[in-house]
Amino acid sequence: MKKRIALALALLLPVLGACARYEPAGAFEEAVTEAETTGHQAAPEGSLPQTETAELVNPEPISISTISRPEPVKVKGIYISAYVAGTGERMDEILDQMEGTQLNAVVIDLKDDEGRITCQMDSPTVNEIGASRVLIQDMPGLLRKLKERGIYPIARVVAFRDPYLAEQKPEWSLHLADGSLYRDSSGLAWVNPYRKEVWDYLVEVGKAAYQMGFAEVQFDYIRFSVDETIENVVFDPEDVKGRSKTDAIGEFMDYAYDELTREGLYVSADVFGTIIRSGEDAQAVGQDYGEMAASLDYICPMIYPSHYGAGSFGIDHPDTQPYDTIYQALLGSREALEGAGIEEGRGIVRPWLQDFTASYLDHYIDYGDEQVQAQIQAVYDAGYEEWLLWDAGVSYHFGGTVPQDGA
Repeated sequence: MKKRIALALALLLPVLGACARYEPAGAFEEAVTEAETTGHQAAPEGSLPQTETAELVNPEPISISTISRPEPVKVKGIYISAYVAGTGERMDEILDQMEGTQLNAVVIDLKDDEGRITCQMDSPTVNEIGASRVLIQDMPGLLRKLKERGIYPIARVVAFRDPYLAEQKPEWSLHLADGSLYRDSSGLAWVNPYRKEVWDYLVEVGKAAYQMGFAEVQFDYIRFSVDETIENVVFDPEDVKGRSKTDAIGEFMDYAYDELTREGLYVSADVFGTIIRSGEDAQAVGQDYGEMAASLDYICPMIYPSHYGAGSFGIDHPDTQPYDTIYQALLGSREALEGAGIEEGRGIVRPWLQDFTASYLDHYIDYGDEQVQAQIQAVYDAGYEEWLLWDAGVSYHFGGTVPQDGA
């Protein structure tokens, strides 16, 4: 069965190079790997600015409050890496390019794929382990700028694939039979999704995001590793307590949702597109589509056409037919959520769409304005209203986001 799961994921993610969640091998290489990542493409190698770790003093516990949340926004947004968000001129250029388009939101790395906090954060555990690596010098100032422009800010928080926390807190991490840290095929350690201490740390970061001015926390890598090496992990029964992987992810999601919504935040999560129709894949990664949707404000399936294998949805080469692929994937989403008993206002589907060219495929097409617009139209035609675009290099085809008739 494990081989069938690996095969299903491999078909969905032929090379898995489209994002920091299906990112390339190593932290930020351009080569692509197997299904170890969740759906996105890493930033180009060499793009990391030379910055100093923030020196933080007088850490204070983050208090819990009960705050009314603002009116929800129908998000149409783009991902922006911390590297770009921390570069004033480039960020201003992007915001200028968003003018006159449908775009009204940005997803910015707050806790990145290496487990580092991308700005100064005065928070207990962050301070204790020295997690801050400042790429964005003035995050509150950036968020004020976004709000002045009417841009909805979303904090991307990478969850359980956290090599930095795993090294700093090995007792919170996954281990092999000999007691050594588990590392995936890219050499990256993972923290243990069963551990409440890890949950608390992620909630701590989320609450700090609110204090900075973010309106929403979007969790990524909210799953178990799908690398074949996960078979070598030994889970302590004291941690597992008889729970399945989907139980652990679901319990974390409920806990984080309760904590963060009390703080005034909206909560979303990125999930594999394949779990929509595959129970085996859902069990492998710990993501149950319906259950997670019920525990979130927004669920964000990563349905990039390039990540579906030949023949998916009856389409010979899905990357070459972006409209049909997105439309069929979202019909599957609708079917999966029908009758799931999701509370009104919860589980709003906000898919990730592709704005990059998957030249590593044998059969691909160049993606530009036309392909972006086709995917957006497929979202609307499938009955959904929100979407996000992913390009690791943050080089978007804004012409494809200009309002169309009926948009």
